[in-house]
Amino acid sequence: MAVFDPLGDQVGRVRDVVAVFRAGRQAPRVVGLVVEVPGRRRVFVPMTRVTSIGAGQVITTGLVNLRRFEQRPTETLLIAEMLDRTVGVVDRAAGQSARVTIEDVAIEETRSREWRVTRAFVRRPRPGRLRRRGEAFVVEIGQLVDVGIVEQRQGAANLLAAFEELKAPDLAEVIHELAPKRRLEVASALDDERLADVLEELPEDDQVEILSVLNNERAADVLEAMQPDDAADLLSELPPEQAEQLLALMEPDEAADVRRLLAYDENTAGGLMTPEPVVLPPEATVAEALALVRMEDISPALAAAVFVCRPPLETPTGTYLGLVHIQRMLREAPHEVVGGLVDRDVEPLSPGAPLEHITRHLAIYNLVSLPVTDESGRLVGVVTVDDVLDHLLPEDWREADDDLGDVTGELPRVR
Repeated sequence: MAVFDPLGDQVGRVRDVVAVFRAGRQAPRVVGLVVEVPGRRRVFVPMTRVTSIGAGQVITTGLVNLRRFEQRPTETLLIAEMLDRTVGVVDRAAGQSARVTIEDVAIEETRSREWRVTRAFVRRPRPGRLRRRGEAFVVEIGQLVDVGIVEQRQGAANLLAAFEELKAPDLAEVIHELAPKRRLEVASALDDERLADVLEELPEDDQVEILSVLNNERAADVLEAMQPDDAADLLSELPPEQAEQLLALMEPDEAADVRRLLAYDENTAGGLMTPEPVVLPPEATVAEALALVRMEDISPALAAAVFVCRPPLETPTGTYLGLVHIQRMLREAPHEVVGGLVDRDVEPLSPGAPLEHITRHLAIYNLVSLPVTDESGRLVGVVTVDDVLDHLLPEDWREADDDLGDVTGELPRVR
């Protein structure tokens, strides 16, 4: 749900609900919302700052503390930690109990203007191995037992459904903030392509932790789905024996690209480059080039230019002839050939070019990608500005909080 201030301006979007479970019969108290504000920052909004919830929106007083949300040991995140949890449910009238899985929870405002977790939508597992889903029903939250006990294994289907619309960087942020056990459960439930995209956005420690709990065959499939330069960076963090086992399980062509990247120092053009740029022969037309760069799986940095080479067109290519900027192609007729449009003024990098040399080249030519050629003049890869930024920023840049100060003047989080 979108979150608005009293003037109707959107300040963020709800990503989770924070509740505190206490021993006894009292319904768990909702203490606040986790709200994502611009900049992919997740902040805590106390329920005392919420004036209304309904009609698909949350209205607040507009006072938001911009410190990044940090979960406390006594707190439970209803979406991240409650969904898919297996608990007991007691039918007091029949004097029986059963095991159920939580698929949704309800919160309600009381007369004292407190918000409480009141009910749960649960599903009873179907006996035997039938694939049909079991009976689903609503129970009062007081009927559930073992809610505070973390299962040995918890599913993730409903949590992932709740976050289905998130882009990979945003889902990575959600997964990173989960408890280690829950993080591994959620990551393991993603399909290979989605997990590969998420791994590329996670800190190195999380990447290694997640990859290490996958079986080797699954880990190799995920590495194949990653960009080769990101896969190489991840494998370089693993013990050499484990990295070699995974490379041996990958498809030979995919493994060859990664092995080539692993041969270079990580702070050189060879270590930073991707071996899968958009490459075309000189006789290709502008129409063909534009059709390639508009493909969804090509990043904006790689789509900014095509690289013209003699066959073969897979790296290492034949002789590198030059690059054609997308802006130049947009100004030309579709039938024009790219060989007549190449920009030969951009000097290629050598694989051993250091990071400082790469950043200077990007600044001089005002580009977002640069070609990398070997001593024979063959294109071996392309360095993009996003990979350069990854290496220029501090290692913990994904986790570090910007010192934005408190623009609202609100006091630190107190409850």
